[in-house]
Amino acid sequence: MVQDIRIVGTGQLLELQRRLRRAGHENIRSSMQRRIRRAAEPLRDDLQDAIEHLDIRSQGRGSGKRGGPSLTTRPLRASIAAAIRISVRTTGDVGARVWLDRSLLPPDIPMGVVNRLNEGRLRHPVFGNKRRWAQQTATPLWWDKTERNHLDRINSEVARVADDVRRHLE
Repeated sequence: MVQDIRIVGTGQLLELQRRLRRAGHENIRSSMQRRIRRAAEPLRDDLQDAIEHLDIRSQGRGSGKRGGPSLTTRPLRASIAAAIRISVRTTGDVGARVWLDRSLLPPDIPMGVVNRLNEGRLRHPVFGNKRRWAQQTATPLWWDKTERNHLDRINSEVARVADDVRRHLE
């Protein structure tokens, strides 16, 4: 299932943010936010690349079956890739978050479609006909594998940023 990816070291980051606010170091705080965002950007870019190049296959049409052009002009993969976002928070749940913004998905692509693609299969009505369904397969766990490949690097980068800020405050 596609999940939000949160890069957090909440205790350390939260304490650093409080100390920065008290000390009035707005430029250091904004630099810290920018560096945490930059640490998460390669993950977002790779997730977008993974969905754009995701191999989605179907069983194909049997002989004598009718077909036709898609009813939409918007590609599925590009729509999902455009909805992947990064947010950096400095209060509450401090850290970076890479997530899929549902509000940026077209209304005819529910969140369940993205979750099913991550599971490796997608079952959908043929051209909206609820009496006729098609099943397509995709490379499973594209979100999870991409996330796992980046997690150690991002966590070490966030720890490095926290150490740099802590050193500057002392």
